[in-house]
Amino acid sequence: MAPKGKVYRGSVKDFPGFDASQDAEALYNAMKGFGSDKEAILDLITSRSNKQRVEICQAYKSLYGKDLIADLKYELTGKFERLIVSLMRPPAYSDAKEIKDAMAGIGTDEKCLIEILASRTNQEIHDLVAAYKDAYERDLEADIVGDTSGHFKKMLVVLLQGTREEDDVVSEDLVEQDAKDLLEAGELKWGTDEAQFIYILGRRSKQHLRLVFDEYLKISGKPIERSIRAELSGDFEKLMLAVVKCVRSTAEYFAERLYKAMKGLGTRDNTLIRIMVSRSEIDMLDIREVFRTKYEKSLYNMIKEDTSGEYKKALLKLCGGDDDAAGEFFPEAAQVAYRMWELSAVAKVELRGTVQPTESFNDDGDAQVLRKAMKGLGTDEGAIIEVLTQRSNAQRQQILKAYKAHYGRDLMADLKSELSGSLAKLILGLMMTPAQYDAKQLRKAVEGAGTDESVLIEIMATRNNQEIAAINEAYQEAYHKRLEDDLSSDTSGHFKRILVSLALVRVDGGYGEDGALPPAWAKLADVSSNDSSDSLETRFLSILCTRSYPHLRRVFQEFIKMTNHDVEHAIRKRMSGDVRDAFVAIVRSVKNKPAFFADKLYKSMKGAGTDERTLTRIMVSRSEIDLFNIRGEFMDLFDKSLHRMIEKDTSGDYRKALLALCGGED
Repeated sequence: MAPKGKVYRGSVKDFPGFDASQDAEALYNAMKGFGSDKEAILDLITSRSNKQRVEICQAYKSLYGKDLIADLKYELTGKFERLIVSLMRPPAYSDAKEIKDAMAGIGTDEKCLIEILASRTNQEIHDLVAAYKDAYERDLEADIVGDTSGHFKKMLVVLLQGTREEDDVVSEDLVEQDAKDLLEAGELKWGTDEAQFIYILGRRSKQHLRLVFDEYLKISGKPIERSIRAELSGDFEKLMLAVVKCVRSTAEYFAERLYKAMKGLGTRDNTLIRIMVSRSEIDMLDIREVFRTKYEKSLYNMIKEDTSGEYKKALLKLCGGDDDAAGEFFPEAAQVAYRMWELSAVAKVELRGTVQPTESFNDDGDAQVLRKAMKGLGTDEGAIIEVLTQRSNAQRQQILKAYKAHYGRDLMADLKSELSGSLAKLILGLMMTPAQYDAKQLRKAVEGAGTDESVLIEIMATRNNQEIAAINEAYQEAYHKRLEDDLSSDTSGHFKRILVSLALVRVDGGYGEDGALPPAWAKLADVSSNDSSDSLETRFLSILCTRSYPHLRRVFQEFIKMTNHDVEHAIRKRMSGDVRDAFVAIVRSVKNKPAFFADKLYKSMKGAGTDERTLTRIMVSRSEIDLFNIRGEFMDLFDKSLHRMIEKDTSGDYRKALLALCGGED
C-alpha cells in the first residue's frame, strides 16, 4: 500500500485473508431484522482498507441487489453514520463530497476548501477533479470560481491545476531568488504583491519551498508565516498559511487541525471525521507522533475524552493505537524537533520590543504634563498613560529626576497616591528599572506565607547573564539581602538547587575540534536508566542551569539523536512538580523565548477570570525586549491577536495602558 521504497505510515491496512462476499454477508446480517449490530459494523469496516471496502460494496450489490451505502445510511444515525459512510467512499469521491457540501446552500465552509486543496498531492487533486465531475456532472473549477472571490479564489484555482513541481533537484540560486522575491513582494513593498506569493507558493516543489522558507528566515529575521500574517488577510491569509504548514509538515498541519477540532467546548465533528478518514491510510502514524510531541497527550486519549459511543470506538480504531502507552517512540516527530533545533541555531531572529525611545524627548515637558495630570481634584489617568507607555525605560528614569528637580517631589510616591488597582501596579512597574522590577517581583514571590513558585520559575529561567547580575545587585540594594539566600531559605530540595544555580552566571560549553558534543554530555540523554529521580534531576540540573543557550541547543539536538524524543517530553515523563516546571521553562526559553511568554500570556487570560499579576508582569518586563516577537508567536500559536485578547479580557484605564504597551494589532 505504500509507494515503492517508502514505509507505510497509515493506521489502517489491508485485512489478511480478505473475502469480499463473506464481509458483505456479515454486514447484511448485522443490518437485517429489528435494529442493527453497530459493533459488528464498525469492527468490520474500520479493519478493512478502502480498496477492500469498495470491493465489499460491489459484492453486496451482486449478492443482494442493494446499495450498501444506502443501507448503512438507513440503519445508522448521526456522527457515527457520517463516519462509516465516509469510509465507504473512495478517497477522491469522499473529498468531492466534502467540497460539494462546503459550497452548498448559503455561505461557504472556507476552512474545508482550504484543508483539502492545500494538503493534497498533484495526483490526489487530479483524482478529486475527475471524481467531482463524475459524481455531480459539474466542473469543480467553475464551481469554486462561482463561490469564492479575490486572491483567495485565484490561489484555489492554482492549487486545483495540480501542477506543483515535483522535482527534488533544487537550484540554490533559485531558492535565494524566490526568498528575495517574497521579501520584496511583502515586507519591503508598500502594499503587497499577492501574485508573487501565489506563483511561488502555488507552483514550487515542497523540497524547494522548505529551503526557500529557511533562506527567508535568514535574510528577513522572521519566519515566512509571520510575514504572511502581516501582509495578507482573511481567507487568503488562512489559505497561504495552510499551504506553508503543509509544505513544512503535512502531518503537523493535520495534528494541529485535529487538536483544534477537539479543544475547548464542543467538538468540530465534521473536521474530525474528515481528517481521520482521509489520513487513515496515508500518514496517521506520523500525525499521531507529531500530536503527542506537540500537545503532550496522545491523539487516542484526546479522542477518548472528547467523543462517545460507537462513534468514539470507530475513531479509536482508525487512530490505530495509543502513543501514551509505555515504550512508544516517535521517530518522525523527533526528526521535526531536530530540524527545529537546527534552524534555531542558524536563524538570526531580531528581537524587538513594542516600546521605543521617543524622538524629540523632553524630560522637563513630560514632568510638567504628569504634574498637571495629578494636581488638584481628580487625576487625568489618560495623560499619565499616554506619556509613560510611550517612553523607553531610560527616558522614564530621566523623567523621575526632572520631576524631582522641578517640584521637589517623588514622582513614584505621587503616582502611588493618585492611581489604584491594576493600573497603579502597571504604571509603577514601568517606572522601575527592569532589574528593580524583577527584584521586586521575586521578593513578593518569597515573602510572607507561601511561595509563588511560578513567578520564581518565570523570571529565573528566562533572564540572561547580564539581567541576572543586575537583578542580584538590585535585590541586594533594595532589601539588604542576597537573592541567593532568600531563594535558599524559601525553597527546598532540587527546586532550591535549580533556582540557586540560575542565580549564577551561565558558562559557554566547549565542543571538540570537530564541533562534536563532548561525550560527557551524553549523560543527559540517559533517561532510560534505573537511576533514582534524585540522580536524574542532578544530571539535568548540572547542564540545563549552567550552560549557554547556543550550547544547550546543540545538546538538545544530540538528545534527540540518542533517545528519539525531544528533551521536554523526557522531562515531563520522568519528573514532576516544581522541578519539572522549572526544567520545562528553561527548555522552552532556549527553544523559543517569545513563544514561552506568549503561552504564559494566553493562560493568564483564557477561561474565567484574568491573572492580572502575570499579565502586568510580562507586559512590563518584555515591552522593550521582545514583545513584538511575542505578539507574533501569540498569533501563530493561538490564532488570536494579543491586542484583541487584552481588549476583550480587561477594561478601563488598565486596558488602555496594556494596549498602548502592546503596540498594535496583528
